[in-house]
Amino acid sequence: MTATSLEVIDGIKEFDSATIFNAVVESMGGSQGGTELEGQGGVPIIYTDPTLHCYLPNLGSAVGYAVTCEVTALDPDSAKIDWHDYYDKLDETPSPVIGVIKDIDSRAGRGAVLGDGMASTHKMVGATGIVVDGSIRDLAGIEGVGLPVWGKGLVPGHGVFNLIRADVPVVVAGLLIHPNDLLICDRDGVTRIPGDMDPAVVLEQAREIREREQSYMKIARQPGMTWARLKQIQLEMRGEG
Repeated sequence: MTATSLEVIDGIKEFDSATIFNAVVESMGGSQGGTELEGQGGVPIIYTDPTLHCYLPNLGSAVGYAVTCEVTALDPDSAKIDWHDYYDKLDETPSPVIGVIKDIDSRAGRGAVLGDGMASTHKMVGATGIVVDGSIRDLAGIEGVGLPVWGKGLVPGHGVFNLIRADVPVVVAGLLIHPNDLLICDRDGVTRIPGDMDPAVVLEQAREIREREQSYMKIARQPGMTWARLKQIQLEMRGEG
């Protein structure tokens, strides 16, 4: 990873997942409604659905490249591979990285697929966060590790815990994530910057959106502002006043 790309990632860290989503849409030529993209397949579903929860919001957001795996938490007969296959990939991938764990057990979610021991290993190899399509345990211990996590639920136990595949595309809370996708994770969930889109372009668009939104907020929050006055300002800005 080049110094320039690290600079871009540091810039992206300044923005929330919602603004990055808006920046992707606008970089594709769409507005917030995205109607301009109907002929291009519509607004891209590059964000997680509401089944994914941010469990340690006090630890902040996370930005990084996805390192993925599929696991089972209860099935002793699943065709496992060595856990080193996953952790080697985490260790080899240039920072920042985010671990993405998908529970594919026949009883997915019934057993935990992340605890404080795994969180400690992720932290050691440079992960900035972990996203889990499944259940988590040891939340207090994970908080002590200092690693933000996202998941679908909390349970206290698990059975035979096996790694099935590593470095493969996975679907997490309705979002398809490929290895090395750039993820932005915060209280709202996870947004993925499409692999064919330059993050630097998205960053510049996010900065434009922030400037535009801050300008609007400054006007809307003025003491004594009324809807009639705000509406007139909006019309004037559109050349209709």
